[in-house]
Amino acid sequence: MKKVLFVALGLLVGLAAAAFSPALVAQVASSFGTAAAEQPNKDKHSEADGHAETDGHAEGGEEDGHGHEEAGQGHEGEEGVVHLTEEQISGAGITTAPVSGGELVKTLAVPGTVTAESNRLAHVASKVSGTLKEIRKQLGDPVEAGEVVALVESREIAEAKSEFLAALRAEKLVRTTFQREKGLWEKRISAQQDFLEAQNTAEEAQIRLDLARQRLAALGLLMPEIEALPGQASADLRVQEVRAQIAGHVIDRSAVLGEFIEANADLLTVADTANLWVEMSVPPADVHWIQKGHRVAVSNPSGITGEAQIVFVSPVVDADTRSVRVIAAMANDDHRWRLGDFVTARIRTEAHPVDVMVPREAVQKIEGESVVFVRTEEGFEKREIVLGKSDETSTEVVFGLDPGEIIAVGSTFVLKAEFGKSEAEHAH
Repeated sequence: MKKVLFVALGLLVGLAAAAFSPALVAQVASSFGTAAAEQPNKDKHSEADGHAETDGHAEGGEEDGHGHEEAGQGHEGEEGVVHLTEEQISGAGITTAPVSGGELVKTLAVPGTVTAESNRLAHVASKVSGTLKEIRKQLGDPVEAGEVVALVESREIAEAKSEFLAALRAEKLVRTTFQREKGLWEKRISAQQDFLEAQNTAEEAQIRLDLARQRLAALGLLMPEIEALPGQASADLRVQEVRAQIAGHVIDRSAVLGEFIEANADLLTVADTANLWVEMSVPPADVHWIQKGHRVAVSNPSGITGEAQIVFVSPVVDADTRSVRVIAAMANDDHRWRLGDFVTARIRTEAHPVDVMVPREAVQKIEGESVVFVRTEEGFEKREIVLGKSDETSTEVVFGLDPGEIIAVGSTFVLKAEFGKSEAEHAH
């Protein structure tokens, strides 16, 4: 209504402009402007006061009538606690169990390789250089310990045998002279000096013979062979017999008939494959579980299985592989296993008793900490724990839990998710 009056006054001023003097018009216009300026300000203050009263009334009403109710519906509960009813727990599939002690039995699965035992593998070589005259074994052939597997013609062995035969004859001659001089001296027929000279010569001859015999032994001749040399034909003196050191099978042949071979060059490789090794590479963190005597289940990609027993655990970490060498002995009487086979070795360790252990699925990681959820009247409470050793199904708890406490052991990921939502609400 006030705005309508102001508009009417403005029209009257405009109509009077033609009839009244300019001074009067200016005076009326000035009065109208002052009133108009004051009136809007008054209206603004009134509107602001009205809004303030209205807002204050609204806020007071919500605070008195709804604020308490909304606070009750948005209650977040204690920090670290997940509130769930029995129906919610059952519906989520969460299962619980009491905490107790027990035994951890760890099974380590590590890669391995089938190899020959170090004392059941032999490289057969001639100890003299010469020409390979005969080789009597082929790949795969069985070999007995001490069996002659090759013949080598060698000037070196001929010289050594001739030196021995010469020393043998010389020793025989001077020994006869010594016996004669000894008899003459005892009968006081010859001088003592002659007897002593003969004795000294006999001892020197014996030394030369012993040295010649030891040289032949060093070149691979057995004592029966050496003693049989005086009756051996001259043509056979240049032939050296090469013998296998162990029984087994020929797994490698590197020599060719008629070629010249150097001293100590391999002719054959013989392995006893009835007993083998499984060499394994174990991470250093798992070595403390392993001891000599532990059983090992061995299998290869072809489905062949067997059992071995640990005989060696290295005290050294390999600088290249950063693993520890572990060896298990395995019987191979049926020769199912082959040297070089890649296998998977499962080492079953001894039982390790612990005071408190929980199923592995009961443990969750939250913000880098290991936690379990302990059953309470309201639901579950998050509990930080310190873990110890573990096996495939359980893990030791060294701090944070006591025997008899009830914890969640199944579907604990649901509790982790609920705890995450509760934490988000607290942060908000």
